[in-house]
Amino acid sequence: MDLGIAGKWALVCGASKGLGLGCAQALSREGVNVVMVARGAEVLEAAAAALRVPGGPQIHAVAADITTTQGRAAVFALRQDFDIVVTNAGGPPPGDFRDWDRDAWIRAVDANMLTPIELIKATVDGMAARGFGRIVNITSSAVKAPIDILGLSNGARSGLTGFVAGVSRSRLAGQGVTINNLLPGAFDTDRLRGTAVGAAQKSGQTIEAVLDARRKTIPALRFGTPAEFGTVCAFLCSTHAGYMTGQNVLVDGGAYPGTY
Repeated sequence: MDLGIAGKWALVCGASKGLGLGCAQALSREGVNVVMVARGAEVLEAAAAALRVPGGPQIHAVAADITTTQGRAAVFALRQDFDIVVTNAGGPPPGDFRDWDRDAWIRAVDANMLTPIELIKATVDGMAARGFGRIVNITSSAVKAPIDILGLSNGARSGLTGFVAGVSRSRLAGQGVTINNLLPGAFDTDRLRGTAVGAAQKSGQTIEAVLDARRKTIPALRFGTPAEFGTVCAFLCSTHAGYMTGQNVLVDGGAYPGTY
C-alpha cells in the first residue's frame, strides 16, 4: 500500500532505539524525510546512518533532550515546519507512590504530558495552514489498564490523553490535522528488559523466567517488535488515516481484557 506521504517531513522523538526507532524506520521506508531526536549522540547517529540510503529521503539526527526548552530549540533551529510529529519520551521509573515527592511528579508530567503538548503547540498551526498534519503520541497501554507500580506514567500519560481528546476534535480536525495516541503493550525493548531485571531481583527468579512468565500473559504468546509498532505508526501518519483522530490505538497482542 502506498501511504501517500513520500516527501513529507517528520519529527520522531526518542528515535535512537526501541519504539521510536521503529517509527523512524517505517516512515523512512515510505520516503518520508525524518529528523530523529534522542539524547545519546553516538547511538542516535548510528541509527540515523543506517537509514540513509543513496537517493532516499533525508535523515537528520539531533542529539538533544526533547523534554527541555533547549532541546526543542535545537530541533526547531534545524527545521521549523513538520508534516508529521511522533512524540515519545522514556517513561518514568516504577515504584511505590509513597516514595514519590513533588519533584518526581513534576519530572513525569513535564516529560510525558507537557513536552508532547509543547510539540503539538509548535507544529499544528503550520500543519493546518498546509492542509495536512499527523501527530502520533506514543503513550502506554497503562492508560487503558493502569499498572500499580507505574503510577507516575499512569498519571502523566492520562493527562496527555485527556488533552488530546479535546484538541484533536477542535477546528484542527477540519483542516486536515489528526492527533492520535499509540498505546504499546509489552514490546521487546530495553525498557521491558530493564523492568524484568528489577522483577527478577525482587523475586529471586532469572530474568528469562520473568520474561517467559510475562509472555504467557499475552494472548499472542510473545512480545511485540519495534518494527511492527512502527508500521502501525506509519499507517496513522498516512493519507489513508485522515478520518481517524482523537483515538487511542492499542497495540498489545490482545493483552487488554476489556470489550471497549
